[in-house]
Order: sequence, then structure tokens, then C-alpha cells
Amino acid sequence: MKFQSFRSIFCIVIAAAAMLATGGCVRHKYENPIGKDTKQPDKVLFDKAVGDIERGRYEVARITLQTLMNTYDTSEFMAKAKLAIADSWFREGGTHGMAQAEAEYKDFILFYPTMEEAAEAQEKVCTIHVKQMEKPDRDDKHAFKAEEECRLLLTQFPNSKFAPQVQQLLRNIQEALAEKEMRVGTYYHGKGSHPAAANRLQAMTDQYVLYSKADEGLFMLGDSYGKMGPKFKQRSLDSYAKIVKDYPLSPWTDAAKKKLTAAEATIPDADPVALARMKYERENATKAGMTHNFWSTFKRGPDMIAAAKSGTPAMASLKPTIPVSVPSVAAAITATTDLGATVLPATGGVLDTNPDARQTLPGSPVKPGEPATAVTGTAVEGEKKPDALPSNYDGKGALIKKKKEKSPKKVTVKTDSGAKVEVKPQAAPKQ
Repeated sequence: MKFQSFRSIFCIVIAAAAMLATGGCVRHKYENPIGKDTKQPDKVLFDKAVGDIERGRYEVARITLQTLMNTYDTSEFMAKAKLAIADSWFREGGTHGMAQAEAEYKDFILFYPTMEEAAEAQEKVCTIHVKQMEKPDRDDKHAFKAEEECRLLLTQFPNSKFAPQVQQLLRNIQEALAEKEMRVGTYYHGKGSHPAAANRLQAMTDQYVLYSKADEGLFMLGDSYGKMGPKFKQRSLDSYAKIVKDYPLSPWTDAAKKKLTAAEATIPDADPVALARMKYERENATKAGMTHNFWSTFKRGPDMIAAAKSGTPAMASLKPTIPVSVPSVAAAITATTDLGATVLPATGGVLDTNPDARQTLPGSPVKPGEPATAVTGTAVEGEKKPDALPSNYDGKGALIKKKKEKSPKKVTVKTDSGAKVEVKPQAAPKQ
């Protein structure tokens, strides 16, 4: 008896698991339903498509929505149907599904830019790239694309209800981008390549002020500048002073003050705004669980749990910089190469002051700054002038050949006495 009851319970559990696996009773509510309860054909088609999307039948839902759009092209549900097609691709997921969803969302924004759902579509585009972000030491194309799309929403739809959510997404994205720059700078600093480390860390600390390890980056930046020689001593002190001023609650603040004291430099006061922001971050920090570090190893995306919860994120992209140790090119430098050739100055040369220098004839008495005579038929002083053209010149570079006149043939004529005499006839007069 007990065995039969246990068997029946086991069968029920297996059946329930099978139904869950096949999605028969799984229903994820759609975010954009239509509240109007009518029996119009276009509304019936839309409701059917929504039901298919909620049950995971995305291909069937897209066919139904496409039928609605092709049959009822003046329907009031056209915009909703187009957005639902994009949502179906977004829910389906995968590389292909995400690419199709992004294209559909972009089309929706293009055709319906004034609708409230346009901001939602832009937020979904940002989320698409966030979901595909890699770790900081891997490909960062989706991270930069996500940053661009999030900034686009904050610029085009600043008053949207999605703006605060996207602003936090932007902080998370910039936390991952800053982590990549931090790792590169740390590598160069540990290797002893201080100019390269200073270049990376300077750009990172200037761009991503809200980065959770910006204070540590500033301290390494000051150390790199300090080891580059007395010429960069002031830059080193500025980095330490920025820690004291903008990150007053940082664990690196005391070490930065000691560096400033040893160099007899002025220790700045803490910025009240920065102090209030750091207090807020401490109170609202997300605490990592005991297994966070373990499971983050198997995650595809970056770890953004330490991202800032307040402050305005950077609204410009990170641009490549040149290390400060690279000397700037002088305005005018004249040097001689190993082959004996002379390097002309960058500006102020003959080609700058006399643009027609290449058209000047050899030996022409043209002074620098004066317009040069172009190469034409005009003879230059000292050259032999060409002779006059012959009379039989045809004007096309050829001479006209004269035809030789043929002498008339002799004619035999009989005289009165019967004798034969050869006579040369006279040529006819020319008219």
C-alpha cells in the first residue's frame, strides 16, 4: 500500500516536471499589453500573438503579428505589433535573436520617435549589449556599444521613466571599462614601464571618476610619475593631492598625505560633495555573498557589483592619449640625415611661402615670395629664342610637301617636206 502511494506521488512529480520542461504551464507575462477588451479582428490577432509570446512560441507569434500588419495596415495596433515583434526576438535570445531584436527596436524608434515606447525600445537596445558584454580582459566591443546606446537614451529621452535605470546601467558599464584600463596600468606599473603606466592610469582616472578603484589608480599614477624623474614631480604631487581632495574616505588617503608631507607640498582639504558621495556609497554598497567570487568565475560578463550607485557618469567616450614622456615636435627643425640630405623645416619653407615653386623654370630669376612663371611657351632670359615658323607649316606640327611638276612629253611632228621632228609642247598657263 505504501509502495503504491509512493509510486503515484513519484509519477505526479515526474509529470509536473515534464510539463514545466515543455513550457506547457510556464507563462511569462508580457510587458506591453493592451487594456481595451474588444472583438475587433486586429485586436484578436494581437491578443493571440501576446499569448504565444508569453508561452515561448515566438515564431508563431511573429507570423501572427506580421499577418496583422499586412492585413490591417491602418490598425491602431500597428505600433504595438511592431514592438511585440522586437520583444519576441529579445525574449528568444541568442546571438541571432539579439541582433534581430536590435534591428527591430531601431526601426520602431525610427517610425515612432514620439511615442512613450521609443524610450523603452532604446533601453532594450542598451540591455542587449549589456547582456553580451565580456570580462574586462576580453573583447570590449559590446561594452563600448552599450555605453554609446545608454548615453543616446539619456540624450534623446532625458525625461523618460527609464532614464534613472539607464544611468545606473551606464555606471555599471563604465565600471567594467575602467577595470580593463586599471588592469593594463597595473601590469605596466609592476613591470617598471612607468611612462606607459602613467599614460593608462591618467586617462582612466580622468575619465572614470566614479570607478571603485580610482583612488588606488591615482596612487599608482603618482608613484609612476615620481619614478620618471624630477621633470614629472609636480604631476606626481597633483595625483596624491587629488586622492586627499576627491576621495577623502579612501584607504589610500593617509599614504597620499605622507607623500605630500615628505615633499613639503600643501595638503588640500576634502571636497564636501565628494565626502557626501563616498558616505552614500558606503551605506548603499551591494554586499557580495559567500559564493560570489566562486560563481563569478563561470560568468561570461564582468563583475559590476562594486559599481557606483550615485554620481553623474561620464558622457564622453574614452579617447587614446599620448604619453607625457613623448616629446612634442618642434615648430621648425632643420637636421641632416646620415645620407647627407637636409630635412626641411616643418613650416616656413619655400613650399609654404611660394606655392608655385614647382612650376618655376630652372634658371628663372624668381625670388622667394614672388609668383613663379608657369611652364609655357615664353622663353626665359638667356635661352635662344625659336626661329620664325616656315611658310609651309600647317599649324599642326607638320610641313606641307610640294608636289613636283611633271615636264610635258615630246611630240613628233611632220614638216611640209615630210621630215619628222620632235617638238616639246609649252605648258598651259596657270589661271
